[in-house]
Amino acid sequence: MAFQERQLCYAIPDPAQPDATAWNSFPLQLVNSRHWPNMRTRKTGAEFDFVVGIGGSSSRNEETVGSILLSGGGGRLCSGGIARRQEVSTVVAMTNEKPSGWSFSNFTSSVYNFGSAVQNKVSSLLPGHEGLEVVNPEGSQDDAEEEANKGRFKQEDRESYWKMMHKYIGSDVTSMVTLPVIIFQPMTMLQMMAELMEYSHLLDLADQTDDPHLKMVYAVSWAVSVYYAYQRTWKPFNPILGETYEMVNHNGVTFLSEQVSHHPPMSSGHAESAHFTYDVTSKLKTKFLGNSVDVYPVGRTRVVLKRTGEVLELVPPPTKVHNLIFGRTWADSPGDMILTNLTTGTKAVLYFQPCGWFGAGRHEVDGYIYDKEEIPKMLVTGKWSTGLSYQPCDVEGEPLPNTELKEVWKVAETPKNDKYSFTHFCHKLNSFETAPKGLLSSDSRLRPDRLALEHGDMSKAGSEKSRLEEQQRAEKRQREAQNLEFTPRWFRLTGDVTSTPWGDLEIYEYNGKYTERRATIDSNLEHDNADQKSIKFNPWQFENSEDQGHAPPSISHPVINATS
Repeated sequence: MAFQERQLCYAIPDPAQPDATAWNSFPLQLVNSRHWPNMRTRKTGAEFDFVVGIGGSSSRNEETVGSILLSGGGGRLCSGGIARRQEVSTVVAMTNEKPSGWSFSNFTSSVYNFGSAVQNKVSSLLPGHEGLEVVNPEGSQDDAEEEANKGRFKQEDRESYWKMMHKYIGSDVTSMVTLPVIIFQPMTMLQMMAELMEYSHLLDLADQTDDPHLKMVYAVSWAVSVYYAYQRTWKPFNPILGETYEMVNHNGVTFLSEQVSHHPPMSSGHAESAHFTYDVTSKLKTKFLGNSVDVYPVGRTRVVLKRTGEVLELVPPPTKVHNLIFGRTWADSPGDMILTNLTTGTKAVLYFQPCGWFGAGRHEVDGYIYDKEEIPKMLVTGKWSTGLSYQPCDVEGEPLPNTELKEVWKVAETPKNDKYSFTHFCHKLNSFETAPKGLLSSDSRLRPDRLALEHGDMSKAGSEKSRLEEQQRAEKRQREAQNLEFTPRWFRLTGDVTSTPWGDLEIYEYNGKYTERRATIDSNLEHDNADQKSIKFNPWQFENSEDQGHAPPSISHPVINATS
């Protein structure tokens, strides 16, 4: 049988003409078939047969595409699909056995990344809004124009924001644009970092088990658990340089985060319990695309399990936020999450499915736990919006006989009709219930703009946000006038630089001083009856910065991160 080297494409019927012979053709990407209803694979030796449909598994819309043979590099293929992204240097397709209407096109010899689902490309170039894409996660391409008129903004506001923002298309808008407070939630990025601690009991379980593969199931489920909270589409406040956030009274965890750099925006965090330590350096990187923004998690996240000393390192997938201005805003995080045990070599690789047409694949997560020889030992499956389960598997990735899926994590009950879609834990993070004695005056809870927004005072929130931003600029001028550099109080710059899929990262590490401070304060009774709500927000490096919001300050002796 003759083969031709081509880029293999899949074709699916045009939803607007379900009985017509016209087909839409897109590049073919393999998926783990176990939980993707619209594309299924059947392994026959090295060949895979494909079935593609729309809107579920309706036989009326399914056709056999034919067979393809994968050759070249790429490693092991797993039955029922490819367990993780494989790089395949050559794709050859049978061109003499395909149904009428199906196409193979676009000659190429490039390397392919397999493992993602059929992506939703519902878009609309609205008149006068070239470059603007509107995506309806539950619909088809015919719904885009109707979707564009939905969302949180009035039509006149949409036009105003579009005129303001379209010039930034292609740019990193992390801190270069002043945004209206109407799109914010009453929480800062430092507080959102603490949301990863909601299900910290999973790390306790990982530390306690002797099963090396179950250990990774617990740990990667912990890493996935925060995505339910991260689907909120309201923007958190950017922290002021020197701002901090502290959390105690949750599962025995003490958490601290600090804004360690303003340009570029960088945050560091440290958490500790009886079972683990957690450390992160995070540098937000974005790319504004008109009506959406790509968010790249440039960072290093490490967990140390205390009982064995094992070190786990996490690389999360990027996130895309759709319909920022036109349409209902929603987030998706398609791609691989990789959690590596740097001590033993075991690894968890989970694939976050992108949202397909009519919501197919949305929120779905599938993958495996591999041993150090990269042989699958456990399959993990579920949705980041509801929960995950696991099951032992054979070397082909198939469930072992006489085993069943076991739930490892599920989303806790959430408040009904919450304005910002906050979880109960999120509300706890905003409250003083999780604040320690002797709360730092640089804590995010005390920000006047955040407090005003929490109380529904939009006007005050906007004016306070502007005032804080101007104070920050004034303090920068003062540092430059004195030829001084900002020095974080709780973290130190190591001088190490690590590579990430989205750029290099300077590493900050916890300096241990906060642990000493907590021990001193916890043993001091004078803090027991302090009124924390009356503490004035003060992250400023210089004593008089808070009074210099509208004029360059006079030079004074620096008081690094003045606290209560």
